[in-house]
Amino acid sequence: MSDRARWTPPLRRRRGPDWAAQAPTWREARPALIADALKRACARRSGNWFVVGASRDIRADGRPYGRTVGGVEVVLWRSDTGRLHAGPGACPHLGAPLGRSRVVCGTLVCHWHGLALDGTPFADWEPYPVHDDGVLVWVRLDTVGREEPSERPMVPVRPAAGGVVDAVFTAVGRCEPQDVVANRLDPWHGSWFHPYSFVDLTVARPPQSDEDDAFVVDVSFRVTGRLVVPVRAEFTAPEPRTVVMRITEGEGATSVVETHATPLTGEGDERPRTVVVEAVVAASDRRGFALARAAAPALRPLMRRAAGRLWRDDLAYAERRWTLRSTGRFPG
Repeated sequence: MSDRARWTPPLRRRRGPDWAAQAPTWREARPALIADALKRACARRSGNWFVVGASRDIRADGRPYGRTVGGVEVVLWRSDTGRLHAGPGACPHLGAPLGRSRVVCGTLVCHWHGLALDGTPFADWEPYPVHDDGVLVWVRLDTVGREEPSERPMVPVRPAAGGVVDAVFTAVGRCEPQDVVANRLDPWHGSWFHPYSFVDLTVARPPQSDEDDAFVVDVSFRVTGRLVVPVRAEFTAPEPRTVVMRITEGEGATSVVETHATPLTGEGDERPRTVVVEAVVAASDRRGFALARAAAPALRPLMRRAAGRLWRDDLAYAERRWTLRSTGRFPG
């Protein structure tokens, strides 16, 4: 059979009901079921690793990268060879913000008095373990995580690096990481809350047990009007601050969307803030996908814009959940 005969178009014309006529999902989206999934996720180990941002945002260009994680200032930078370093974000001399300093010949130089750090211990300044997985950068903070530390973070399985297009979106919300994770462990809200992106969503199989706790979802991604791309996907939470959506059947199989929730404020803060770092790693076995890889620099802003539209709504969801929890008005 020729390639032309085997070719199938990625788009389908949808004939399903409009938004108001779709079947309600509130009976299936049982609060206890979502709470149990969240409880299992929060009980998993992280090894004290936290996602801080996109790998490509930390460049060997003379500028360090600053982030606060769990109330702890962190600074990251690369040497001239691309080696990644991380450590406390306050200068050990007089506490200057090292995230606003400069990197000179691979060395971090404080802009207050010129103290230089090469990534090795100096005075009371001790480096943090750091990991670059090629898409995201993780830092290990044992004083924040307070677990048994692990040598490496639990990076989700992704499609082979050479054949993907990836983009990373970040946003900050007034909530805790568990509120972001709970949002992602409620797939039933997809076609109600995000009809511009998802239609015809059904949860084919909710979690069955502690060993098989994936949400299996059939959903169509809306492209435009009634043109959609139907897929089957699984939602899992491999660690307490991460939820992974993996396409298992249909267009783009093996592609993943990783949602990582990193606390900016310390535990118990009255006004908690959490940064959402979402990595979209798209793959396809279609011959034309090579053109998408070649156009990746132009596609990434569009991918981030699409993620941003979703997170404008989902952060409102997470923030509302935190407000109800903090006032004692959260159902159940």
